[in-house]
Amino acid sequence: MEIQNIKNIAMDTIRNEAEAISELEKYIDDNFAKLVQEIYHCKGRLIVTGIGKSANIAQKIVATLNSTGTPSIFMHAADAIHGDLGIILKDDIVLCISKSGNTPEITVLIPLIKMSGNRLIGLTGNMDSFLAKQADYVINSSVPKEACPNNLAPTSSTTAQLVMGDALAVCLLEMRGFTSSDFAKFHPGGSLGKKLYLRCSDLIINNEKPSVVPNDDIKTVIIEISQSRLGLTAVVENDKIEGIITDGDLRRMMQKNENFEGIKASEIMSLNPKTIQSTELAIRALEIMRTNSITGILVCEGDKYVGVIHLHDILKEGLI
Repeated sequence: MEIQNIKNIAMDTIRNEAEAISELEKYIDDNFAKLVQEIYHCKGRLIVTGIGKSANIAQKIVATLNSTGTPSIFMHAADAIHGDLGIILKDDIVLCISKSGNTPEITVLIPLIKMSGNRLIGLTGNMDSFLAKQADYVINSSVPKEACPNNLAPTSSTTAQLVMGDALAVCLLEMRGFTSSDFAKFHPGGSLGKKLYLRCSDLIINNEKPSVVPNDDIKTVIIEISQSRLGLTAVVENDKIEGIITDGDLRRMMQKNENFEGIKASEIMSLNPKTIQSTELAIRALEIMRTNSITGILVCEGDKYVGVIHLHDILKEGLI
C-alpha cells in the first residue's frame, strides 16, 4: 500500500471518530444531569461493568473516577455472574457499559442487579436494548457508524463510551470542588504528582550551596564553581544575593583579559540574577529557566540565599 493511502486511511479514521464525538453533545440532557447528581450523593461506590472492548473502557473510566475523587470499582460482567457480584454493596450504583445492550452476560447480570435493589445506569449505543429499557438512567453513546471500513470493529463506539465517561468524571470533579492539591494526594508518584507537590526546598537539599563574597579573587570563584559542579556560584554578602557568576561569565572574562590577577568576583558577576522562593513548586523553577534560557536558578527564603536548583535536578525528578 502506498504511503499516501495509509495517511488517507488514518486521517479518515480520525475524521470519522471526530464527527461521531461531536454528535454526543445532543445526548447531554436533564437525564444525564440527574444521574450525575445521584452518583454525587451516593453513599456507596460506583461499580462499572462491561464485557469485551466495553470492559476495557470501563477500566479506564474507573481509573479516571478514582483519581478525581469518585470511589469506583471495575467488575467484569462475565466474572460478575460467576461470583464477583459480591463486590456490589447495598449503597453502590452500577454503571453498565455495552454498545448493543443485549449481550448474553449483560442480560443475565441486569436482573441480578435490579433484584439487589441497586440503582442501574446504562451506557449504550442502542436505546431499544434490554439494558436501556431496564436501567434507571441511560447515557446514550450512539454513533452513526464505526470508523472500521466494515463497520464491525469497535472504534467510534468505544471512543464515544470513553468520552461520555470523561464527561461524567469531569462533572463529578467540578461538583466536588476537586483541586490540584487533591489531585496531588491521589498521585503521589510519577511526574503528575511531583508537578503538584514537589517544592524547590525538596531539591536544594541534594546540592551544594556555592557562594563567594564580592571581594573574593578569581581563583576562589573558579574553585567554588568547580567543587559544586553546578556551573555557577552566587555572590553573597551577609546571606543576601548580590549577583551570580556562571561558567559562561568566566569564559567571557578570560576572552577579554590576558591577566586575571586582581580580578574580583564583583567585577564579573551578573546583577539581578533569577531567583525563586524555596516554598515555590519546582515546576515553577523549570518555567523560569525555560523562559530565560538558563540552566540554574538561585533559591531564597525571604532575602536569604539557601541553595541552587539546576536543570539536571528537574530532569532527575522526571518533571520534563
